[in-house]
Amino acid sequence: MNNRTNPEVTAGSKAQMSEIRKVLVCTGVFWVEIPAADIRILCGCPVDSVKHLLRRGLILPVERAGVVCETGPNTILLSDLPIQNGQVCSRSEFPVLQMLYKQGMLIPGHPGNVGVMPLIAGSKIQVDAQLEYLFRGNYGLVSREELIDAGASVQQADELMRMKLAFAFGQIRQSRELIHPVYLENEAVHLRNGAYVRRLRTNVFEISYGHERVEVDLNLAPTARYECPYTLDMHLLRQEYFAVVHTGDGDGWDMNRPAMGSIVMFQGRTYLVDAGPNIDYALTALGIGLNEIDGIFHTHGHDDHLVGLTALMQCDRRIIYYAAPVVRSSVMKKLSAAMNLPEAEFSRLFDMRDLRIDEWNDIEGLEVRPILSPHPVETTVFQFRTMWEGGYRSYAHLADIASFEVLDRMLAADDASAGISEAFLQRTKAAYLEKADIKKVDIGGGMIHGAAADFAQDASGKLILAHIARPLVDGERAIGSGAPFGTVDVLIEGASEPLRRRAFGYLRDYFPSVPVHLIRHLLNGRIQVLNPQALLYRQGQPEKAVYLLLSGVVETIRSGSRTVSRLSAGSMLGESAALTGGNAIETCRAVSFVQVIRFQADVFLDFLSRGGLHPGILASRERMDFLRETWLFSQSVSCVTLSQLARAVNADVFEGGNAIAPPEDELLVIRRGRASHYTAAGHEEMLHGGDHFGATAIAGTPPRGTMVHFLEQTEVLRLPLGAIEELPIIRWKLIETHRRRHLRT
Repeated sequence: MNNRTNPEVTAGSKAQMSEIRKVLVCTGVFWVEIPAADIRILCGCPVDSVKHLLRRGLILPVERAGVVCETGPNTILLSDLPIQNGQVCSRSEFPVLQMLYKQGMLIPGHPGNVGVMPLIAGSKIQVDAQLEYLFRGNYGLVSREELIDAGASVQQADELMRMKLAFAFGQIRQSRELIHPVYLENEAVHLRNGAYVRRLRTNVFEISYGHERVEVDLNLAPTARYECPYTLDMHLLRQEYFAVVHTGDGDGWDMNRPAMGSIVMFQGRTYLVDAGPNIDYALTALGIGLNEIDGIFHTHGHDDHLVGLTALMQCDRRIIYYAAPVVRSSVMKKLSAAMNLPEAEFSRLFDMRDLRIDEWNDIEGLEVRPILSPHPVETTVFQFRTMWEGGYRSYAHLADIASFEVLDRMLAADDASAGISEAFLQRTKAAYLEKADIKKVDIGGGMIHGAAADFAQDASGKLILAHIARPLVDGERAIGSGAPFGTVDVLIEGASEPLRRRAFGYLRDYFPSVPVHLIRHLLNGRIQVLNPQALLYRQGQPEKAVYLLLSGVVETIRSGSRTVSRLSAGSMLGESAALTGGNAIETCRAVSFVQVIRFQADVFLDFLSRGGLHPGILASRERMDFLRETWLFSQSVSCVTLSQLARAVNADVFEGGNAIAPPEDELLVIRRGRASHYTAAGHEEMLHGGDHFGATAIAGTPPRGTMVHFLEQTEVLRLPLGAIEELPIIRWKLIETHRRRHLRT
């Protein structure tokens, strides 16, 4: 008889005896379950964390006491850090909605409502920020005065407040009435039924029950990113004169598809309609870099239409934000709450352009009309049109509308405290049913979404049914169609060469002193298309050409570097090798479908020589290459911007043993040497080549006593505040660095 222990049986037996179950959900997100204490913790809640839980089977449909509902978490553990690697770490809106409504924890008489509230745990500053974020996500602007301050007329403010109260069942409730806050400092804190959590160090927590404990680390590795829960096919889009590209017809619960959104292409410009989760991932799949986005039209501030805004901030210019004033105010208050930033900061990250409600606004030939739409937060539907042969070509985007049945139930007398008037009701129905060549409609159902049946007689040329987490049923397919990711509806075909026009603009910006005829000569280069993952050139190999990136996203990888640079349209590639006659200093790889214009090296050098640029370009290129290799300047900073920065820097040297306070009015980037960034609270961070400090006028004033100690002779590049303060991606990264170094601010 063999008495040896079977290791698989032993492992299984131990797992069965364990009181705590810990599961890696995806990068930066964990699930910790303690069945005996009825505790299920979502540790980390970045965007789309509910979809990741669904995909891992940690949220399941069940039937309880004859009621179909879902399982899921009942506690959220927040990241200590609000931003990591450019991504916002805490987006609790959908996890909280899932707990309250999908699990039924808030619904009277529901078997999931057992008299306990969901918990949200973390540092006080992060928990309070999420509570305010949830409050603004539920209600938007919450008083007549806020609405009037946002530009609503007195009559509109009264009408909107009555509508809000109707959706809120007559009462606006604070977040603390829906979810219980648990503040974590450094001591173990009791959650419920003998389960405890405590912070071990920044973003590292210990969860315990009885004698058992597990450790959860919510820190992301330097190059790690939160994952997208679904996979998208790659597309190569053709620029049309007026077209609609469909970026999603799912909703915030659909684990297989992006949420409802669109791209409007017009005269070579690219506009988003809403920015839902993983919008940067979707744009890359479509071969569109962030620098190619001209603007966004925003319907409202729910997370499945909002959270992509922070990705759009990561650009070297302010993207134009178009919205009705009440929508803009509502959205900025929500973002301000989540990030603990003043609302005014977002006007430094976006170019805010208010749209007149119920009027046609002319956006450089594209006419846009926002129309107020009943919803718990300030919302408009959009109509887009332009004149062409035989009349207007039009597109209507109806996100987060309410069904006619719901609207009819909300009808109330004009002097009622809650409800909508007959005039508002009829105006809304007429706007929803107005004919368009293409119309995309929310049919998500329930209290705050639409119904396909309302559009059974719609006279639009093409009706697209969206905002659902399921396939269309027979009756819906008889009314309208779907629009899978990447499909395109062309309203007016293009007949010009937008890519060469774009190339001309980039070259004029990059070489402003060069005569136009020389740029036109250079533009005779061949436009090439690269497939995703193709190599444009390899480090250490001879490269006899220079490339101007016209569309799509590439990454440059250099051996020994701590960063991978990701670049989009307007970037010059391979320039260093051409200037020096040497081999490529990096590998350049296509991330998406990419279009470039290729200049043979001898033609490019002749262009520089005739333009009198060769000595200056050669002198600044080394600094440009260095800045590109730093984390701060590695993403979405075009060559035009980088060359301007290279000309603005001044070199300086600090001897070992010196110490300075981080300067307010300039940014210092370490080129060689070592230093220590030290705060009065005792937090120390070692700084090496490529690291930065200063520019505190942007990032936030550090606590008194913060100093940088130089540990050896250290060479730095000084950048004046004026050179960087209008670059959204740099502002965003400086804010992230400041929050990491000073968690209490």
